[in-house]
Amino acid sequence: MTETKCGFVALIGEPNAGKSTLMNRMVGAKVSIVTHKVQTTRARIRGIAMQDNSQMVFVDTPGLFKTRRKLDKAMVAAAWTGAAVLLVEAHRGITDGVEMILEGLEKRDVKGQRMVLAINKIDRVQSEVLLALTQKLNDRLKFEETFMISAEKGYGVQVLQDWLAVNLPVGPYLYPEDQIADVPMRMIAAEMTREKLMLRLHQELPYTLTVETEKWEEKADGSVRIEQVIYVAREGHKGIALGPKGETIKSVSMASRTELAQMMGREVHLFLQVRVRPNWENEAERYTEMGLNFKDTK
Repeated sequence: MTETKCGFVALIGEPNAGKSTLMNRMVGAKVSIVTHKVQTTRARIRGIAMQDNSQMVFVDTPGLFKTRRKLDKAMVAAAWTGAAVLLVEAHRGITDGVEMILEGLEKRDVKGQRMVLAINKIDRVQSEVLLALTQKLNDRLKFEETFMISAEKGYGVQVLQDWLAVNLPVGPYLYPEDQIADVPMRMIAAEMTREKLMLRLHQELPYTLTVETEKWEEKADGSVRIEQVIYVAREGHKGIALGPKGETIKSVSMASRTELAQMMGREVHLFLQVRVRPNWENEAERYTEMGLNFKDTK
């Protein structure tokens, strides 16, 4: 009988370092949202990738930024788990944010964790810059390996994935071999709609919105009917989410429906509505829905 390997891999880095893009690339499907706005990763979705006899379970952690809101604290508490790949952007180098992460790693007991370094977006700088950055980071922490990658373009990602697959601990698979995430498709669908909202609204609407899938109905013809609710914190935000004559929510619905249909390989009927829920960030059940622990906000 073939020996199997399985393990968790946390992707750690500054906001927008490329964690979501890297996980999606290694999983081979979009399981985490990607936007140009920082701090957009919210639900704690674990992407799952199979390679040979190894199952890699990737945790796309939020950027380790300074926290004030309860939601931010819960996300950061969820970040420090499992083995780690530290992502650093080649063109930005050791920023204040990277310095904070390095200090945090130095203070924590990381013995037993397989710590590796991935320099991302290598196509943006010259080789001598990469070598100098790699040396500085390895002087700070003794990483087992350093990988030069471009998560967006795919450069070097397979080499990183090969190393992870070989170095996972021996053990049974935690999930079925054909599963790509540890959350229901209804949560991935909600995150996909939230991504479209973030991309469409840019700076118009703050982070005080969330999306939940209320109903998921499998139709006899093989299609699926999905009903989602966009929760905003203030009455004034409702009009922003809807847009003039409902144009914004129509555009978001069309973009999300198209991507969901492509991902699932079948027709999707998506229906969105906007509701005001002033204190949703302080409701424990919202955190459970996102795979976070409300107690971590205390």
